[in-house]
Amino acid sequence: MPIRIPNQLPARDVLVREGVSVMDERTAMRQDIRPMQIGLLNLMPNKIRTETQFARLLGATPLQVELTLVRVGNHKAKNTPEDHLISFYQTWEEVAGRKFDGFIITGAPIELLPFEQVDYWDELTRILDWTTTNVHSSFFICWGAMAAAWHFHGVPKHTLEKKAFGVFRHHNNAPASPYLAGFSDDFAIPVSRWTEVRAADIPADSGLELLMESSETGPCLLAERAANRLYIFNHIEYDSTSLKEEFDRDVAAGTPIEVPHEYYPDDDPARPPLNRWRSHAHLLFGNWINQVYQTTPYELEEIGRSSAEAVIQ
Repeated sequence: MPIRIPNQLPARDVLVREGVSVMDERTAMRQDIRPMQIGLLNLMPNKIRTETQFARLLGATPLQVELTLVRVGNHKAKNTPEDHLISFYQTWEEVAGRKFDGFIITGAPIELLPFEQVDYWDELTRILDWTTTNVHSSFFICWGAMAAAWHFHGVPKHTLEKKAFGVFRHHNNAPASPYLAGFSDDFAIPVSRWTEVRAADIPADSGLELLMESSETGPCLLAERAANRLYIFNHIEYDSTSLKEEFDRDVAAGTPIEVPHEYYPDDDPARPPLNRWRSHAHLLFGNWINQVYQTTPYELEEIGRSSAEAVIQ
């Protein structure tokens, strides 16, 4: 089944060109099925690019997915046109009365700030608490994952001496996990962050299981079965050129930056980078959507009423 997104959303043309099946709203209404309701709280500055990245992965699943774009209400975006936000986004307050099968909270380029100094931290903590009653399964990305791990379990983030930047090999710690079905024993994932979480800081009684990690950049993916949460600290959703654009931006600004690790062929920025993570990105999101579909209540209003019935087995 295709993904259902607004007809005029810029991501639509990109996905159609890539061969992703996209459904218009009129066609979706004719199908006698309940689409998966997925919310995306987009905290990234380039919202158009980020919504395209996640729509691409969600649209490759065999289920009909209806994507709702959400933003924090008390923060003014500087890099996305206001008319785009007005046309395609709802504030969290506007969707707070709804239930979602799945909800994604993205990263944000504010990782060096203490959590409590982020100008929308109070609202974000309310959103995180809201996911425990209004969302069947949550998926937190990069800074969003660090924020959620801190809020729910007190897992601190640590500042790195230099930026973890490039494509790093990761190890599959849990081949039997339904989230890692089809994964290789090791695989490449893009990393771009100035902070890290450490395995030693994960509380033993937290219920957090370390599914993926890198010997170079540490924990990558945590699963919390009892609460139906995934936390990924790296950017498996990135486009082929995302790291290149970050690198070129810093070089142009005169910001000291190393060539991204194992990203360009022969570490030569003059050569086009190769995408070595695309298939595993599709696997991870496909596995997540499948698990949500297998376990979410048919009636959306049942979400949150019985946590015991909502546990992903």
